[in-house]
Amino acid sequence: MKNNELKNRDLDVLWHPCTQMKDHETLPLIPIKKAHGIYLEDFEGNRYIDAISSWWVNMFGHTNEYINSKIKEQLDTLEHVILAGFTHEPVIRLSERLVKLTPANLDKCFYSDNGSSAVELALKMSYHAHYNDGKKKSLFVSLSNSYHGETIGALSVGDVKLYKETYEPLLIKTVQTPVPVDMSETAAVEAAQKFEELCQEKASQISALILEPLIQGAGYMHMYHAKYLVLVREICTKYDIHLIADEVMVGFGRTGELFACEKAGISPDFLILSKGLTGGYLPLSVVLTSNNIYAKFYCDYNEHKAFLHSHSYTGNALACAAANATLDIFENNNIIAKNKELAEYMSQKLQKFLQLPNVSQIRQTGMVCVVELQGYDAKERIGLKVYEYGLQHGVLLRPLGHIVYFMPPYVITKEEIDIMMDTAYEAIKNL
Repeated sequence: MKNNELKNRDLDVLWHPCTQMKDHETLPLIPIKKAHGIYLEDFEGNRYIDAISSWWVNMFGHTNEYINSKIKEQLDTLEHVILAGFTHEPVIRLSERLVKLTPANLDKCFYSDNGSSAVELALKMSYHAHYNDGKKKSLFVSLSNSYHGETIGALSVGDVKLYKETYEPLLIKTVQTPVPVDMSETAAVEAAQKFEELCQEKASQISALILEPLIQGAGYMHMYHAKYLVLVREICTKYDIHLIADEVMVGFGRTGELFACEKAGISPDFLILSKGLTGGYLPLSVVLTSNNIYAKFYCDYNEHKAFLHSHSYTGNALACAAANATLDIFENNNIIAKNKELAEYMSQKLQKFLQLPNVSQIRQTGMVCVVELQGYDAKERIGLKVYEYGLQHGVLLRPLGHIVYFMPPYVITKEEIDIMMDTAYEAIKNL
């Protein structure tokens, strides 16, 4: 009864994200009482494998004992302090570690609250850095099919048709360049050539290219070859264009390396991190950039040259404690090597889906696996059917339309992978 009571109270007062609320006339909300490891549990004792890491944020399981202890320890010392004119040890330590762990020449950290805000921050910083060099380069380039968040600037550099059509009058002007059509090296080269052609025409106007390295998350988990990153890094350098790597989703081990840019051996001018940064515990994001960019803003007082950006909870001490604890787990438990073993096991399980006639393709990058369905009209909402089947069988799957994907916490076992992927198999088979 507690589930029903909370569901009714919720619907009286809440408006949920990425949700058509009318669906909940027939599709029950699920109040979660507690969670541990990869499992969510409702008030009636039903448990659900969190196959999507609660929107891609959870790294080491819910209520992780180590992260819990570090947040509790920090709570008794300092919960938050303004980061303008003040600082604290957790944010300093976190910044030192991120500078050391991320690709070369990322020397300074600027904090925000979430991925979308960090994208806005990077866009402004890129434009302003050029401005301080006497260049007015206000055009941003993003990849077709891209997604970078849902604030106005972040929506502007994304390429989600629904958002663009609805909010177009509010958006800043941007240009899209083709994403590689598939995971082949040939596709990467062809797409990079298209980007260079754009640069030849508009380089004097272009501030930055922003992209999601290797995997376009909300863009139906589209994946491409690392060669593309190598080539566009060279092109951006050649034409004095910044490269912004949005690793909000792919950072912290999702692609098989700690950061996706490592797969290509490149360093962007701006690296955006969030989601897994705190292990899925608390809102925090960061933009890392070079000392060269930083120096363009460093001066005697000049109100136009100083970088103009702030958030109340910038560098929150509790969130930094969670982030430091998350990095501790990476450092002390050989997580990347363990992930590669799990990814290989997931790859073996993924092959089975090709037996189904309604599956057009499977693909994988690291700890992200995708099953693409075919033969359905969007109005059939097959993703919703897979979601409902999953919940009925104890697995939280949340397909992106016709794309069923798996992005579990790293503490999942092979036995739990079996349950997760076998449940999705049966859901697709029964469509």
